[in-house]
Amino acid sequence: MGTLHQVADGVWVRQSEWVWANSVVVRAQDGLVLIDPGIHGSELNQLAEDVERLGIPVIAGFCTHPHWDHLLWHPRFGDVPRYATPAAARVADQARERAQAMASQSASGIPLELVALVAPLPADGAPVTGEIIEHQAHAIGHAAILLADRGVLLAGDMLSDVLIPLLDVRQDGQVAAYERALDRLDEAAAHADVMIPGHGTIAEGPEVAARLAADHAYIDALRQGKDPVDPRLGPHVDWLSGPHRTNLEQARNR
Repeated sequence: MGTLHQVADGVWVRQSEWVWANSVVVRAQDGLVLIDPGIHGSELNQLAEDVERLGIPVIAGFCTHPHWDHLLWHPRFGDVPRYATPAAARVADQARERAQAMASQSASGIPLELVALVAPLPADGAPVTGEIIEHQAHAIGHAAILLADRGVLLAGDMLSDVLIPLLDVRQDGQVAAYERALDRLDEAAAHADVMIPGHGTIAEGPEVAARLAADHAYIDALRQGKDPVDPRLGPHVDWLSGPHRTNLEQARNR
């Protein structure tokens, strides 16, 4: 944790101590794009120092979905445009005060005035490089990014080895939405040797398919009305028991 390291050509990752959150730095045509930078203010400051050492200007930010821990920023990153999918940007704007409150409660030293200031990504995706894979699982307007030329898939809050699939309580039909999202990520993963989740360890090689299989198995069990058996659950992760119960209830009422 705590060090920006390169995982592929023009792709760097720094992991936070907070729920193993991954900040991703991607070299685009004209500079760097920061994706989901976080989490504590001191970590954002350290990320800024690491980025400055790369000697490439930051040209934009991107958040994969409108949850508070993916809507953060730091003045040292620069006054550059920050984007999300149009649906995610709309939700972020509506929920900005809530995101600021959650950031102030769950993290330290966060520049609250910069939370959730995102605009809709232009239709051509510029300046964010790669293919935007938008779906409605986990959050409205959630986006993964496929950098096929570098063999990298940025999965957002999917395909984690530490978090189970987390359904969005604000949306109906989340089991089906999750199945559709995983099918799209299956297709994208055919072009990726490295997968970076929003939280957890980076997957490489066969582990990418294993992550997909684990999320498929969890969602399949929900669809069948069963209680998933998943190694990500257990007495060592009691804090996931609440979200897991919520998933079960939502699936049974779908």
